[in-house]
Amino acid sequence: MNKIIAIDGPAGSGKGTITKIIAEKLHLIYIDTGATYRAIALAALRNNLTLNDTDKIIELAKTLTIEFDENGKTYLNKEDVSNEIRSVEVTGVVSQISSIPEIREILVDLQRKMAHDKDVIMEGRDITTVVFPDTKYKFYLDADVNERARRRYIQNQEMGIESNLEEIIEAMKKRDYNDMHKPIGSLKRTEDQIYIDSTNMTIDEVVKKIITYIEEISKNETHESLTR
Repeated sequence: MNKIIAIDGPAGSGKGTITKIIAEKLHLIYIDTGATYRAIALAALRNNLTLNDTDKIIELAKTLTIEFDENGKTYLNKEDVSNEIRSVEVTGVVSQISSIPEIREILVDLQRKMAHDKDVIMEGRDITTVVFPDTKYKFYLDADVNERARRRYIQNQEMGIESNLEEIIEAMKKRDYNDMHKPIGSLKRTEDQIYIDSTNMTIDEVVKKIITYIEEISKNETHESLTR
């Protein structure tokens, strides 16, 4: 059986950075599900569609090709849009677009196909609850909103993206509320997730902690299969 490691959490909690490192260390395929929604949001903006153009956004989404390469870069119709999908403009609309039921159906199906018969690590908002609710490898990565905003600000600077820290904080608060109050695919804490607050942790500390949990779960799974 293929191994699926699911990590949920709010924007800026470090999911992308952490999952990329773990993917490399454990030889897993990294899938950034948030990037798939951001790619559709970017396409909608490029086509001058607003959040009121729901039907047109759905039809547009059906025509798009979204792919990742081995380095985790995001391609929209074969174009590298890894930096552009992190813009403030895309961030401002992606939560609402990801709330459209038909968009979620399209992308959940895509995400499941990406993970078919592969060992993957996948991060997003509803991976542990909707996309792969049956996996035993479930994590919820969190951090204080001010720390998350600071991380995103630094990330934007490194990518050459102009941004304002206060605007990022307010955008994240709004994003958190929207993500946690969606009628479908909302960001949720559940009892079967392993909760990790990374506010005062280094990247290396978070990576080591998650890998330790993964190894323990894998060991328990192996023991259970041998004793059946």
